Amino acid sequence: MPVYNLEKLMDETRRIASEYRQSTGNTLPVSAELAKYDAISLLGLKPATEPERAVDAWMATPEGDRKVQVKGRVVFDPKKSGYRVGQLNLDANWDILLLVIMNDRYETSEIYKVSREKILGVLSEARDQGQKSRGAISVKKFQAISEVCWRRG
Repeated sequence: MPVYNLEKLMDETRRIASEYRQSTGNTLPVSAELAKYDAISLLGLKPATEPERAVDAWMATPEGDRKVQVKGRVVFDPKKSGYRVGQLNLDANWDILLLVIMNDRYETSEIYKVSREKILGVLSEARDQGQKSRGAISVKKFQAISEVCWRRG
């Protein structure tokens, strides 16, 4: 039996990360874990139990269970552009990519979903046009090619 309630720990992590950034201007590297936790909780995903590179969870679909890679991005200033999604692991065996967008308080505001085929196609097009794209994509581009699967009400 866990000593601490996981939901309370995550809420405290959000508070500490937000206050740390306000105090120092630096960020704590907690957004990836918060994103995974929120995606699993909010979308009802099954956490990955066996370690597999870039597979964070399983999503039930009409076609069967799909492997999910989760990425998180904190948007501190929504008026600014240029936010990027972290490096994607393109060699790993995942089916769906989720992007969890968080506000400056590390609270999830939206979750976007895109298939592996679609994201690989977009990255391939970028390479064909001479852009350096080794698994990197802007948040705006990701939002344009994906669908919202959760939004804060």
